[in-house]
Amino acid sequence: MPLSSITYPAPAQRPLLDTRYQVETPEGIDLILRPAGLVPRALAFAIDLLIRGALLGVLFAVLALLGQFGMGLGTILLFLVTWWYMVLFEVLNQGRSPGKQLMGLRVIHDDGTPIGWPASLTRNLLRFVDMLPFAYTLGILSCINHPAFKRLGDIAAGTLVVYRDAPAGAPKLPAAEPLRAPFSMDLSEQRALLGFAERAETLSSARRLELAGILAEPLQVPPEQAEQRINGIARGLLGPT
Repeated sequence: MPLSSITYPAPAQRPLLDTRYQVETPEGIDLILRPAGLVPRALAFAIDLLIRGALLGVLFAVLALLGQFGMGLGTILLFLVTWWYMVLFEVLNQGRSPGKQLMGLRVIHDDGTPIGWPASLTRNLLRFVDMLPFAYTLGILSCINHPAFKRLGDIAAGTLVVYRDAPAGAPKLPAAEPLRAPFSMDLSEQRALLGFAERAETLSSARRLELAGILAEPLQVPPEQAEQRINGIARGLLGPT
């Protein structure tokens, strides 16, 4: 039974199986992105806050030696560091401030392209809205309720904070005896099965059972055996490695 003949519920009624974000480039290439949630983003921001605090502390200690002129210059530096620290790093360092870099995150446009000056300025200047009424309340609520974990600044700027994936290596599939599928598959269906097998280590057993169970009927096996059958078919598609 071909996968394309299976009838699924309407997309609006199906629960989200994971938080991957897919975009298509103008060249027709699908990019799979992983939006970063509230906790890693908050940790990255805290790291950047500590770095800015330490930097300003050193600068003010030096400028204090210059008296009133030093304090005036310090006020200008406070403005520059507060509002331009993030913008400069995001635009000039591939969307990564030091905090984001340590947490393995980066900022990009919604279409997967590198962030530019207008978008970075917009998302960072709108932090004062995300901070309202106190302690980033609006930003936290927006991040929790948005499917891609966007704060209000990201929504306005059309940006997305994602995990920076490591360079792709050779695919690693679970140990299984190579098998042939009981039906013919097109290229997209073969990629889907290989993708499931490659991601198996990153999914919980409950999630693997949930995903594999969708294909139990066309694979002609009970739901509890579907995962092993998919891994075997993926091994057969990959061939000797």
